Amino acid sequence: MKQNDLKNINICCIGAGYVGGPTMAVLAKHCPNIQVTVTDHNLERINDWNSIDLSKLPIYEPGLDEIVNKYRGKNLHFSSEVEKNISIADMIFISVNTPTKTKGVGAGKASDIKWVEACARQVANNAKDHTIIVEKSTLPVRTAEVIKNILESATSIKSQKNPSISFDVLSNPEFLSEGSAIKDLENPDRVLIGGENNQAIKALSEIYENWVPVKKILYTNIWSSELAKLTANAFLAQRISSINSIGALCEATGADVREVSRAIGTDSRIGAKFLDAGPGFGGSCFKKDILNLVYLASYFGLHEVANFWESVVKLNYWHQNRISRLIVKKLFGTLSDKKIAVLGFAFKANTNDTRESAAIQICKELLEEGAILSIYDPKVSRKQIKRDLNFINDPYEIKTESNNLNKYFIADNIQETFQDADAILILTEWSEFSNINWESAYKMMRKPAWVFDSRSIVNPQKVLDANLKLWRIGDGSKISNI
Repeated sequence: MKQNDLKNINICCIGAGYVGGPTMAVLAKHCPNIQVTVTDHNLERINDWNSIDLSKLPIYEPGLDEIVNKYRGKNLHFSSEVEKNISIADMIFISVNTPTKTKGVGAGKASDIKWVEACARQVANNAKDHTIIVEKSTLPVRTAEVIKNILESATSIKSQKNPSISFDVLSNPEFLSEGSAIKDLENPDRVLIGGENNQAIKALSEIYENWVPVKKILYTNIWSSELAKLTANAFLAQRISSINSIGALCEATGADVREVSRAIGTDSRIGAKFLDAGPGFGGSCFKKDILNLVYLASYFGLHEVANFWESVVKLNYWHQNRISRLIVKKLFGTLSDKKIAVLGFAFKANTNDTRESAAIQICKELLEEGAILSIYDPKVSRKQIKRDLNFINDPYEIKTESNNLNKYFIADNIQETFQDADAILILTEWSEFSNINWESAYKMMRKPAWVFDSRSIVNPQKVLDANLKLWRIGDGSKISNI
């Protein structure tokens, strides 16, 4: 990469997932002179990104399909030829998954950076000339040091043949909220760049300056940048667990969590965001990043700090289990052969991401209680739901209520879920769930019929007027919590 030519460059992004795809699409939109290629060894995923049918894009985000349709084939490309695109790239974004380790040291808490390390080795083996490496994945603190060590080892060998080979490593964590990722990318609260080489920092900053005001671009050392990402997610998750704990208290005391949220949200020191009670936090980062903080704090002997953050995750588990137990209690203490219409499987609206979705744990607990589940989500695929519930190898799920051996089926529309259902459980705040014809739903259900609204999106009076019994999260009033 020529240090004085920062406009006409090639960018390679390794990882075509929830971060890499949308981020690179928006970058391509605002930087027409830059050729952007998103790479992944998963050929099926790349084929989906290149599909003429935009409904087959592997990621659903409002507005993403329009950008992909307009810029794909011009300066936005999707390819499975990872090594080839590394070799011609001036700047490489690493956007691969960093799951929690399942075994070995730090199992259950520490992040597994094997894919990041694999990317670093790919870059080391295939890069030419000067290359800037940008950490985009959510990573443990000091991961950049691992990348640098791998690259420096390769450089010492390859530079004997090609003296122009060199690397700079930057940290540029994403702060996207799934469901509004394009909006967040177009108008970010901040762009954080951590690094040691001012020239490399300037190169990345100038790309963002094509659409992001300079005052929103923050500079730190690389370690602070990595830790800032973990901390931001931990703080947001903490707010969700906090308001859900208050919601449980509201139900016990006769208060209304919506009124409490509104009251405290007007305090400028607290703010109104992330104060909506729900079925618990999900998504790819919150739990993983908090557990990463727990591991780091324990590693450095800060056990009180580790215990504090671990309690946020424990309360989230407790809260989801509380909802399952509450449903059992309301339905006369047993769910055996009772049908529950589950509305929503994604961890939040406007995304098809189910990672760590509250629906997974709650559905599994309801199935263990003997319930028959009828599941509907407008964007999550049948295959994904079956995979998350560990039914991916089932030859089929049940199609009729008379054949309930497998205890679940996946509906194509809302109406299918209501037939002979004992209860409706709303787990994702899709807008169509707030516009249900409750009188029609009641006629199709078995009596007494319940609605369990874990997202506070229904009109309580309309539900009650239809003779349905209603539980709303965080609502201790007698009219709702019958």
